[in-house]
Amino acid sequence: MKPRILVTGGTGYIGSHTVVELQNVGYPVVIIDNLSNSNRDVLDGIERISGIRPDFVEGDCTDMATLRKLFQDYPGIKGIINFAASKAVGESIEKPILYYRNNLDTLLNLLDIMGPEDVKGIVFSSSCTVYGEPDKNPVTENTPIKNATSPYGNTKQISEEIITDVINSGAPFKSVILRYFNPVGAHPSAEIGELPNGVPQNLVPYITQTAMGIRKELSVFGNDYDTPDGSCIRDFIDVVDLAKAHVIAVERMLDDKSKEKIEIFNLGTGRGVSVLELIDSFMRSTGVNVPYKIVGRRNGDIEKVWADPRHANEVLGWVAATPLDETMRNAWAWQCKLRERGVM
Repeated sequence: MKPRILVTGGTGYIGSHTVVELQNVGYPVVIIDNLSNSNRDVLDGIERISGIRPDFVEGDCTDMATLRKLFQDYPGIKGIINFAASKAVGESIEKPILYYRNNLDTLLNLLDIMGPEDVKGIVFSSSCTVYGEPDKNPVTENTPIKNATSPYGNTKQISEEIITDVINSGAPFKSVILRYFNPVGAHPSAEIGELPNGVPQNLVPYITQTAMGIRKELSVFGNDYDTPDGSCIRDFIDVVDLAKAHVIAVERMLDDKSKEKIEIFNLGTGRGVSVLELIDSFMRSTGVNVPYKIVGRRNGDIEKVWADPRHANEVLGWVAATPLDETMRNAWAWQCKLRERGVM
């Protein structure tokens, strides 16, 4: 029997896909989520895919009493994967206090409880935003950390510093920090995918909702960047590929295979794709049109960034293998499933 894993934010987009992959290889999972940007129906999708319904606690990780009760009710948790964070760049600029309080208090509480509860390690969901606007691409794990361009990005930088300081102080656990680029797509089964509450903050759900007619048109923020087509460039990684990396990271810590007490890996495809190229990939792979317009640049956006994933490829034995067109087809299949269910 494998040890129990706590997945915070586990009904969210990346969290739910990671729970599926954990359960597929035999890990019992308990999820804690306050459902601020997800809903309980995700548990049904996880169960339909994996055949197992994960244990679920509706609660907020910023409340220490809730976390203590969770560890009492679900003993034997040996690993934590932390997805419990607010994550929209634009919103973070408008609501910085919300982002600092939610993202940092959650992490502090988890680190505080890990030692007394004999948790062996935490996988932290970080981001390529810690690199800011890099001087050159692709970025490696040794690319200099720059001043964050948004409160969201700053919470990721500060969180990495907190983890480093706590573990270097002699804490009896390890951490794997995963800096990932732009997760997109949905599970091939179309049972789970990205479903933000309200207006999407991320690009692909806005594309699929516009293609479905839910949104009038998609706004492309800027076409005057120093890129081949003038739109921003990102490294779009399939969400299932990304989820599998978290499973490898957990196993690495629990099996004492970590080379250091803190390990950092970039997770990306190694290929930069522009916003306009992504829209073209969606339309080409699905045959569905997406009306869009070019608007002004958005505060906090980075011009271009993509990963050098060789460290993760070589050390973790992990690779982002799903072609972008397939990822876009999966995203559209998920949107169509939502329409069938009357959700959107």
